[in-house]
Amino acid sequence: MPAPANTLHARWKSTFLVKAQTRPLATYRPRPEALPHSRAHASDSHSSLTKNTVQPMRQAMVIGAGLAGAAACIALARRGWAISLLDAAQGPAQAASALPVGMLSPHVTRAPTPLSRLSAAGVADTQAELKRLVPPGQGWQACEIDNLGHDPGRWPAALVRPAALVQAWLAEAGRLTTVQPIWGANVQRLERSETGQWLALDDEGQSIAQGDAVVVAGAWGSLGLLSASLAGGASLADALPLRPVKGQMSLGPLVGQPKEARPRRDNGVFVPCYEDSGLPPQWPARVWSMGSTYERGEYTTHVTEEGHTRNAESLSKLSAAGTDSMRLAAQAGELRGWAQVRCASLDRLPLVGAIPDVAALHHHMTQAGPRRNRLALVQVPRVSGLYTLSALGSRGITLAHSMGTLLASLMDGETPSLESDLVQALDPARFAWRQARRQST
Repeated sequence: MPAPANTLHARWKSTFLVKAQTRPLATYRPRPEALPHSRAHASDSHSSLTKNTVQPMRQAMVIGAGLAGAAACIALARRGWAISLLDAAQGPAQAASALPVGMLSPHVTRAPTPLSRLSAAGVADTQAELKRLVPPGQGWQACEIDNLGHDPGRWPAALVRPAALVQAWLAEAGRLTTVQPIWGANVQRLERSETGQWLALDDEGQSIAQGDAVVVAGAWGSLGLLSASLAGGASLADALPLRPVKGQMSLGPLVGQPKEARPRRDNGVFVPCYEDSGLPPQWPARVWSMGSTYERGEYTTHVTEEGHTRNAESLSKLSAAGTDSMRLAAQAGELRGWAQVRCASLDRLPLVGAIPDVAALHHHMTQAGPRRNRLALVQVPRVSGLYTLSALGSRGITLAHSMGTLLASLMDGETPSLESDLVQALDPARFAWRQARRQST
């Protein structure tokens, strides 16, 4: 993927943003109205502070301004963290989250799986956020979808332009707390200072920002950044097995009536009609779309004829009328394409939580002798203050908000409301832990 891979690109319309900064941030002080109710109105008997002291606001750096990064921002803002949001682009939602239209729908399986359970909760969670923050027709619209292949049936769903949700989350975060967006931030490495603060360093080793904690939410670029920042980084490719997956969408202007009554899904999703006042000027305000492809190991973002051909083949199994529309659009020179790189993990589940300290884990397993197989996942050593929210794959719209909420609770040292087996299934240390146990047998 083009360097640096944690770049995320799109238009930015919210008014709270300021110009890019390239200096470390000062310590911020909390405003009572910026804190959750339980914090802002805590009784004196539950507070360790005297009336004459003010607790410094905790400062988090979030690297990556797509769905994952924005979800982390809003979850942390609701808990009273001050936030520095860093991205190599000139605004948020400019990589995979710049998708013109995506599908919010459950992952249906015959028997419950971690992903189906997560998506069932995530759909309801995201729908609530959309209804609260984004006006219909300005970033999303409710619909139903027909599954024609695996687990056929008709399901409630929504069509979503992810950038609208990203912008809404960041705007709300800016109303709740101090948010410092730093665009054009070419973060090459993370480093701990002598005072224990995390520093984000550019390619000349200069500090761009600093914080008490870091959330790496740069999708496929997260692996490269973490590898450059941690001792033994070369081994992180196995400990954090992130994979690039290119997706290309084919789309065109919709003239007249939609070719189908509702979206259809099998190998890809055909959207017969999506209307959104936020699509122009990059796209028509009324479009049809097909896609996207799922090209494992590909990290280029070029729109290709091969990608259009794959989408046409998939569309032919979903809608004959839609196939005709795509062919006619190509003949008229109106066929458009969009391509970006998503990030998936080896087991196709997100990574949410503290980064494992791989070197410390290996040392522990070496010293533990015959007791080394007794190490539980929660006991894996972690890099203090370093977290990730990544590998949302093609389920970013569905999972981002609930995963951000989980991450914020973990950063605050709380017991998550999510079931413990799902928390463990999402733990970024799961791969290193399994690998260490296998090697010790």
